[in-house]
Amino acid sequence: MRELSYMERLLGGAEVSWLPLGEVTQYEQPTKYLVKTKNYDDAFETPVLTAGKTFILGYTDETNGINKASEAPVIIFDDFTTASKWVDFDFKAKSSAMKMITSSDDTRCILKYAYYWMNALPSDLIDGDHKRQWISNYCNKEIPIPCPENPKKSLEIQAEIVRILDAFTALTTELTTELTTELTARKKQYNYYRDQLLSFEEGDVEWKTLGEVAVIGTGKHDTKDAMEDGDFIFYARGRDPLKLSVYDFDETAIITAGDGAGVGKVYHYAQGKYALHQRAYRIVPSEVMNPRYVFHYISAFFYAYIQKASVSSSVTSLRRPMFINFPIPVPSLDEQTRMVTILDKFDTLTTSISEGLPREIELRQKQYAYYRDFLLSFPKTEEVAV
Repeated sequence: MRELSYMERLLGGAEVSWLPLGEVTQYEQPTKYLVKTKNYDDAFETPVLTAGKTFILGYTDETNGINKASEAPVIIFDDFTTASKWVDFDFKAKSSAMKMITSSDDTRCILKYAYYWMNALPSDLIDGDHKRQWISNYCNKEIPIPCPENPKKSLEIQAEIVRILDAFTALTTELTTELTTELTARKKQYNYYRDQLLSFEEGDVEWKTLGEVAVIGTGKHDTKDAMEDGDFIFYARGRDPLKLSVYDFDETAIITAGDGAGVGKVYHYAQGKYALHQRAYRIVPSEVMNPRYVFHYISAFFYAYIQKASVSSSVTSLRRPMFINFPIPVPSLDEQTRMVTILDKFDTLTTSISEGLPREIELRQKQYAYYRDFLLSFPKTEEVAV
């Protein structure tokens, strides 16, 4: 005899009805809760929420128009990314792209059950400007409601699923927090030793400008040129490389963003054939420089350099002279290689996605997503399309 699955035992033979999200929830724009001040400080009490994955933009002392979410939790939904957050604390809002979703019928659907289900949906964004997921489209996504003819039992099943996922979420969060804390400590340790290793006393080593020891230039492509099935890595301005069907260069180079949020913070180490964005820079070291040494040195000190060199307090765009004039110490190649050997070991431990702590964090998150999706995998007929 076939053993019943957990979901089959939980349902006890009851039917499952698939209803549009818009039938059991409602939403509103956070217009009346929008923050006016730009004076953010961690010393203030009220968090300011923004659209996207950043979530908490900062904290404000503005007291008018605060959403009392602590009294009635809401789901914060973002039109552009389909990200959703469970919010059970008071807040101000920053972006009108956010939607505040609440239950429209507490006798049919527990709001937190809807929240977990929304996070289990695949990210099937519609085509359009910024790939915005209009709420009218998202409201037609169908959510499984167990035992629709028996509201009491339906809510009991939903509550049990929420209880399990709450417990598993807490455990996953605790483990992830511990791993993230360890990773942060390792990164601080790495940055300390890296900066110490790459610091030279005046007169101990020859100094040159980056323009003297490297070729510096940009690419020619735009982000819209990217394609999922491209054969070559396409470095744009973000942390995650894209793909392209053609390549611009075949070399070893350091790649960094020329404008945007990644300025002075995003660096890639390119080897072989790759394509390059028109506002990303390639730095190709000469034969007197170990490319990995240049990569580590720029990663350590270039951001602080451009902050001092810029007339603005917030650098959002770089120009070629900023790279050309960047001072860099030039020890012997043997010494550069020795430093690279030490720094690469630290780098692997702290940043590699396939080794060390980041991989462990990723595995915990995948494990959580697997069990969450399993708990929300209700049987459905062929005509139901989520």
